[in-house]
Amino acid sequence: MTTHRIEGLADGIFAIAMTLLVLNLALPEMGKGLAEVHSLLFGQIDKFLNYALSFVLLAAFWIRHHQQFHFIKRTDGKHLWINIFFFMFVGLIPFSTTLAGHYSRDSLAEVFFASNILMLGMLLHWNWVYATNQHRLVDRSLDPQQIALGKKSGVVTILVAASAMGLAFADPRMSFFVYPLIPILQGVVKYRHRRMTGATA
Repeated sequence: MTTHRIEGLADGIFAIAMTLLVLNLALPEMGKGLAEVHSLLFGQIDKFLNYALSFVLLAAFWIRHHQQFHFIKRTDGKHLWINIFFFMFVGLIPFSTTLAGHYSRDSLAEVFFASNILMLGMLLHWNWVYATNQHRLVDRSLDPQQIALGKKSGVVTILVAASAMGLAFADPRMSFFVYPLIPILQGVVKYRHRRMTGATA
């Protein structure tokens, strides 16, 4: 089977999830004074930060998913279900973001958010491992080093999310600062791969 339907569904679900994130932010009521508006806006700083973080993380997952499907040329039943469960956790991000925004000092809320990110990382990693195992869903000519690069990028997300989850138990607010490492370290892995292989892709 071709992958066009998966890619189309991915774009739609990511677009909806990224748009729903803004519903976590409250608008001031009409007729409120300037001081009350300022108070409402500054009182939502945690929510604004969580919105930005979740938007960037979803963008990073969308980019990785898109990059994988540049090489994945076909699909099968098991692969379809891997992606369906991946999309399920993408759709959960607006809820877990709202939970973490409302209860930013609560360990359970932060662990729930971290678990959401961890599941996304694990499923996206599994998506690549399954597709490339014995070149099951990719071209036989695909460079083994490219396959290894994809696996390393997936492991980065899993390790960062697991670290954030552990940190949430000790200091829920500090776990927030771990997540930006996902796109940063993925960029480092890709850069080092290019330096070692001389690749231009």
